[in-house]
Amino acid sequence: MSRDTIAAIATPPGVGGVGIVRLSGAAVPAIAERFLGQLPVPRRALLRRFHADDGALIDEGLVLYFPAPHSYTGEAILELHGHGGPVVLDLLLQRVLALGARLARPGEFTERAFLNGKMDLARAEAVADLIEAGTAQAARAAMISLSGVFSQRVDALVEGLIELRMYVEAAIDFAAEDIDFLADEQIGQRLTELHQQLAQLRRDAGQGRLLRDGMTLVIAGRPNAGKSSLLNQLSGQDSAIVTAIAGTTRDVLRERIQLDGMPLHVLDTAGLRDSSDPVEQEGIRRAWREIDSADRILLVIDACEGIGAAEQAIRQRLPEHLPLTLVRNKIDLACLTPGEAEGEWGTEIRVSAKTAAGIDALRDHLKHCMGYTGGGEGLFSARRRHLDALERGGQHLTEARRQLDIMQAGELVAEELRLAQQCLGEITGSFTADDLLGRIFGSFCIGK
Repeated sequence: MSRDTIAAIATPPGVGGVGIVRLSGAAVPAIAERFLGQLPVPRRALLRRFHADDGALIDEGLVLYFPAPHSYTGEAILELHGHGGPVVLDLLLQRVLALGARLARPGEFTERAFLNGKMDLARAEAVADLIEAGTAQAARAAMISLSGVFSQRVDALVEGLIELRMYVEAAIDFAAEDIDFLADEQIGQRLTELHQQLAQLRRDAGQGRLLRDGMTLVIAGRPNAGKSSLLNQLSGQDSAIVTAIAGTTRDVLRERIQLDGMPLHVLDTAGLRDSSDPVEQEGIRRAWREIDSADRILLVIDACEGIGAAEQAIRQRLPEHLPLTLVRNKIDLACLTPGEAEGEWGTEIRVSAKTAAGIDALRDHLKHCMGYTGGGEGLFSARRRHLDALERGGQHLTEARRQLDIMQAGELVAEELRLAQQCLGEITGSFTADDLLGRIFGSFCIGK
């Protein structure tokens, strides 16, 4: 790790009442003495004047000094709190750079906190998630993750994997004995328990990822099923053109809305049907492209017509893993009761996009799908890379079970357990590659 002393403006660009220049590194005490005349008292806000190299007054403000290792980065940190004008802050930054600091890269302060053992990788990412949170729910989830809840659950799983690995590898060492340790039912039972715990953590992390990134919801169905009208009801505005002419929607229309603080990305797509119109064909191609990358599909059907061959064909083409909500629209014409009901495809929502009947039930259903609990208690922030690591870890546990039950191959069981442990280690950073760190911290804002 670089031992350079770094500096950056830690407050957002623009004009404000207060602006902060932050420094971190071994040379901070020397820079502070040269710039301020003396090293400030640790952890105490002191009023000081900030002078240029020629003695001209730049600004007057507060200084805060945190000696190593009792600081955010684990290194000596100095913060200069001045007036929040871009010119003033730039003058302060240029002054400390001239005294021996260098300009920090995006996320380098938090990267140093990780490398110095002040926080693990999942908690470091939660810092960025907290800063970037677009809703109150997302901010609460990021704070829960920052407090270590996610990391603690990952660490508990890793500890369980280590204990099981030790037992299996000990069994391998006694392979020449008459006792068959691999036949011990406790191994299979413990492996099942670990797989269940990992699956639950993956489900919870999936909900946390939705809180952070928002759920991408694609409205799909045949032409004139009422997809655009449904988008307008969910967004609360006339975002989409609504006419009685089939095939009005030719391109993907996107709206970002919030359901009680939970972000939802809603996409209205072209009606799915066979068409000879080249423009409509392109719209349908784009619709299927968005469907393939969605988190959930709202398949809208005309309640007067019900599920027909066209709807069956659409459902068969949908990705198997993709959650589906059937929406029966136009219930005002079909004389159906609005709300949630059980249908031939499971749970369905009955609405009238024209009168708004049943729309509240649809909103409640979507909130439930996103893991809404009213206060967000217990949900932690997670990212797609976390879900990928958990999925790969689960695959290795599945393979370990196969090797145990079918092959009775202790060495391969131990290897799969090691690989599962390695996948989980990628989440907290106990095992990670340097290029991954570069991608993660490179997405942070400068000064953090």
